[in-house]
Amino acid sequence: MTRRKYVAYVGSYSYIGDAKGITMYDVDVENGKFKKRCEVEVDNSSYVVASHNFKTLYSIADEGIVAFRILENGAITRLNVKNIKGMRGCHLSTDKDDRYIFVSGYHDGKVTALTLNPDGSVGGICDGVYHKGLGSIAERGFSPHISCTKRTPEGRFVMAADPGIDQVTIYRFDDVEEKLLLADAIRCDLQSGPRCFTFSKDGKFLYLMYEMKNVIDVFTYSCEPSDRVPQIEKIQTIPTTGYDNPNQMTAATCMTFTEKDDYVFCGNTGDNTVALFKRDAKTGRLECLFDLPVSGEYPKDITIFPDGKHIVSVNHESGSLTFFTVDYENKLLIMNTNEIPVNQPNCCVIVPVM
Repeated sequence: MTRRKYVAYVGSYSYIGDAKGITMYDVDVENGKFKKRCEVEVDNSSYVVASHNFKTLYSIADEGIVAFRILENGAITRLNVKNIKGMRGCHLSTDKDDRYIFVSGYHDGKVTALTLNPDGSVGGICDGVYHKGLGSIAERGFSPHISCTKRTPEGRFVMAADPGIDQVTIYRFDDVEEKLLLADAIRCDLQSGPRCFTFSKDGKFLYLMYEMKNVIDVFTYSCEPSDRVPQIEKIQTIPTTGYDNPNQMTAATCMTFTEKDDYVFCGNTGDNTVALFKRDAKTGRLECLFDLPVSGEYPKDITIFPDGKHIVSVNHESGSLTFFTVDYENKLLIMNTNEIPVNQPNCCVIVPVM
């Protein structure tokens, strides 16, 4: 049986240094490392995401969203680019059927929903909503800054995390009206900075990470057909570093789940560490196993290899990718290859090909 091959795409800023935007690597899954293949020009690729069918790659760019077709060998060819009628985004997500793509606008506080065409190219704008309100953190200008937007598991709502105004806004959204209609909100503590969230694969739990408060809140989640809003109840709060009262320079940056939903990795800048949490599938609760250095500065993204045995830390400030083997039993990270220099990397996605 032929082993499946994988390709990694790393998005970088291109306005400083020599990065072109997206760097493509062949992935050595067994040994947990990358080998550079080529670069593709994209203006300041601050975020990349693959469609759920792995046929299309989407990237934030200065001009909006760029869609690429992923070929059998992992090479990418540009499909189209679509303007989002706002300032450049910082986060992308597609729904599970790859019918819509949602853009989070950090700079202008705008959620933008766009259709996706059958060939994977980006269609037109369905709707766009600007958040309003005053925030609680002076450094952010007391204004909305949306950092993560996703459709809920049953598809009836879209949620948007806004660390600028300390809340997660919940919008109704359906495939007929295709409009974002305000329904509810998770109101977070002042100066907590809700940055990103994800749902368990069974749709029963919601995990919300805060970049200022440095915790992950665990919620139960349910939405029956008769419910006007989702039923969301907090059941746990756990520090992103695994210990209480981290230093004032610490900020949680990213949260990544393993394929089987049994472990969660969380990156922390300031400390420049990654914490590993074990997840109980029945209760949804998390248990911290370790918090260890990533050998780089500002781990903006943590990407897990397909075998679940290795991770790569995308270190934005030090301009590097660092690679580790994860020893779950002994609660250790083991650096397994030399770091790879990349100018101002922001994120990484690994995609199966061939």
